[in-house]
Amino acid sequence: MATEIKAPNFPESVAEGTIATWHKKVGDSVERDELIVEIETDKVVLEVVAPEAGTVTEIKVEEGDTCDSEQVLGMLGAASEGSNDKAASQESAEKSDDSGQDTAPAKADAKPAASGKQHDVKAPSFPESVQEGTVATWHKQVGEAVKRDEILADIETDKVVLEVVAPADGALSEIKVQEGEQVESEAVLAVFAEGAGGEASGGDAAASKDAGEPAASDGGSDEKVGDKILAPAARKLVAEHDLDVNKIEGTGKGGRILKEDVQKALKDGSAKKSAKPSGGDVKAAAAPAPAVEGERPEKRVPMSRLRQTIAKRLVQAQQTAAMLTTYNEVDMSAVMALRSQYKDSFQKAHDVKLGFMGFFVKAATEALKRFPDVNASIDGTDIVYHGYQDIGVAVSTPRGLVVPVLRDTDSMKLADVEKTIGDFGQRGREGKLGIEDMQGGTFTITNGGIFGSLMSTPILNPPQTAILGMHKIQERPMAVNGKVEIRPMMYLAVSYDHRMIDGKDAVQFLVTIKELLEDPARFLLDV
Repeated sequence: MATEIKAPNFPESVAEGTIATWHKKVGDSVERDELIVEIETDKVVLEVVAPEAGTVTEIKVEEGDTCDSEQVLGMLGAASEGSNDKAASQESAEKSDDSGQDTAPAKADAKPAASGKQHDVKAPSFPESVQEGTVATWHKQVGEAVKRDEILADIETDKVVLEVVAPADGALSEIKVQEGEQVESEAVLAVFAEGAGGEASGGDAAASKDAGEPAASDGGSDEKVGDKILAPAARKLVAEHDLDVNKIEGTGKGGRILKEDVQKALKDGSAKKSAKPSGGDVKAAAAPAPAVEGERPEKRVPMSRLRQTIAKRLVQAQQTAAMLTTYNEVDMSAVMALRSQYKDSFQKAHDVKLGFMGFFVKAATEALKRFPDVNASIDGTDIVYHGYQDIGVAVSTPRGLVVPVLRDTDSMKLADVEKTIGDFGQRGREGKLGIEDMQGGTFTITNGGIFGSLMSTPILNPPQTAILGMHKIQERPMAVNGKVEIRPMMYLAVSYDHRMIDGKDAVQFLVTIKELLEDPARFLLDV
């Protein structure tokens, strides 16, 4: 009996969706609750799973087509059909083996004898907001012995880097997705063999060398340039940086040049090409002749997924919001004096340094409580007022700018804020921030002052309707009680969505932050 594969019941605010990806084709067998298709709406990606075990018999709505709530997307047949075909093909293969015929193809597909139990190494299950990722680095190669839970590969998404670990002690027997290629949630990346060492794969590599072919331990995609054998990731780096492969020493098996070898050569500058590349390197060094005298080097590299997402969101923010910025300046004398007076005792008591960001987070929290419009967000034609303050703090990492979120800042002490921000910064530099660290948020603070920015216009972080920009503290002559005094001043900027927030509220919100910072006792007295 056929079963309908239906789209989920969409929320009221979602009119329709688009079929993003069919993970199964007609004829593929599926298990109950196995992912079949993904539907992309204007807010989230919805997953459709198999209502029962069976075989996909029909696809009614193709990828790229739109669908309505609870629309029939395809049909699921009985499981026996697909399993019978599979059993028949397996039985036929066994018979061929028993009769001593057609054994050569079977041997070619067989796994190494020493490989033990086989596992599929899969990408992690991505959150709804992440559609796909890119295999950034393979830390292990085929045949290289690994321990259980040791990192095999890194997958870079538009938000975080996810780690794929070994399911048991053993070794990779096959890599299916190379570095730089895109993968979807739970896609099979490689085949892992329990208890396998380097012997079987080493024998295969030796056999391939005897046959006059370069060793292809990562799936047969190595390339020979001159007398050197390059791994795919190494070949990509060599091409990007226009390096001389003859000057790079390979540390892989048989002198194979790995990605790490190229990175080392880049660091010490030992692989730069001379003015006239040799004939064997023409392929790697090919570039248009300069139109003018002298060198005019250019380099083209693919934009990272994180950078693509940042670009997309910033452009979207400017195109969809009526963004306006108001400025003010704050005298940091009181905060700096308080910090200077208590920084040593604060560090002894809480084991964390007393910085400026804690004061700004607490001041912004109090101001958000007084001006709920600034803490709200827009959802279609609805205004969502948040009865809590979750403040995102922009953190610069080697991969780009990320915004982890401090939760319920109203209940956090100054020490809690400083500890959490310090933890965010360290994990951001190590690439260990999780999706959950960056989801949500009702307001954002960004500090360009740590890089020397005197004034800037921060861009909104949708769906939030306001963002506070901090800047460099600089001594300036100020008129104080009729006298000119040198004071440490900082420019503040609040960008806001004028559709939601009136100019009066935005200005008063920023003035409130200014007043709280110029008289920190207000934090304690709640005035």
